[in-house]
Amino acid sequence: MKTYLLTGGSGFFGTVLKRRLLADGHQVVNVDLYADEDRHPNLESIQADIADRTAMEEVFGRHRIDSVFHIAAMLAHAVESQERLWRSNVVATEVIADLTRKHQIGNLVFTSSNCLWGTAFSRPVLETDTPAPVEVYGKSKWEGEKILSRYSSDINVVTIRCPTIIDSGRLGLLAILFEFIQEGRRVWTVGKGSNRYQFIYAQDLAEAIIRAGNHNQSDVFNIGSDNVKSLREIYQYVIAKANSKSRVSQLPEKLSLAAMRIAHNLKISPLGPYHYKMIAEDFLFDTSKIKRELSWQPTLTNEEMLWRAYSYFAENHQEIKGRVNVSAHKQGAKMGVIRLLKSLS
Repeated sequence: MKTYLLTGGSGFFGTVLKRRLLADGHQVVNVDLYADEDRHPNLESIQADIADRTAMEEVFGRHRIDSVFHIAAMLAHAVESQERLWRSNVVATEVIADLTRKHQIGNLVFTSSNCLWGTAFSRPVLETDTPAPVEVYGKSKWEGEKILSRYSSDINVVTIRCPTIIDSGRLGLLAILFEFIQEGRRVWTVGKGSNRYQFIYAQDLAEAIIRAGNHNQSDVFNIGSDNVKSLREIYQYVIAKANSKSRVSQLPEKLSLAAMRIAHNLKISPLGPYHYKMIAEDFLFDTSKIKRELSWQPTLTNEEMLWRAYSYFAENHQEIKGRVNVSAHKQGAKMGVIRLLKSLS
């Protein structure tokens, strides 16, 4: 049995990873700004700011920790203050890394993002490709990686770059898509919807993080699903499984992207620069390295995991509407101007 310090264990993916670790018989110390809904004899939940060094020093000092899983992060559409996001995603990362080294903990695993890039590639993205983020969330993740690289000679720092994490319970921006499908409205693609955009199944990511916690060197890995179909095909799969009256329609690409930029600048849309730059583009990670070095394999395709997420939304729709004081991915994102598109769908 090991003891893991987990940041962000009250959020959507944090809950998945935390429950997996507990099911495997380990002890978990969860530190999160949000209250933890779980109770378990091997779980200690601490509601605190991970950027608060004094609070975190006390946490590290009270426990004999085997590995740190640093997955907490604030999303750009979930907070109004960019300073607050930077504190949570960047300042906190340095606090966690410094205390991990100070307390001689061997392994720190960090979840980064495909938001490190804001332009499409004509091929799968490699770990050696230089990040070029276009908005604050991606920039904060890249800054976090650079901070951690300064500690990588003293502790084993493993960074896993993730695309959108999906499983039963994932909401956020996806809840907008799910509401359209549930109500039988047209589901829109920007352009033909022939672009392929990779996801990662939460349970598959949890498996990779656990394996990375036993990696004996510092490293960076891409992760993602295999056999990625077009967004149009994925939407059609979920619509058919849901017996929805929705159909997939397309918006003119150039006009739509210009409108998204304007809506973002006016602060009336949940979609940021990364979304409107990538919504009609391909983005795939090359995952050969993590498969080779961690003996990891994905188990679900994009359409299978999106169906799981939609099923959860449909079954819990009323309860979801009433949620407050939960992380961004455990509640639906505010539609903003997208509500106008919905009324026309």
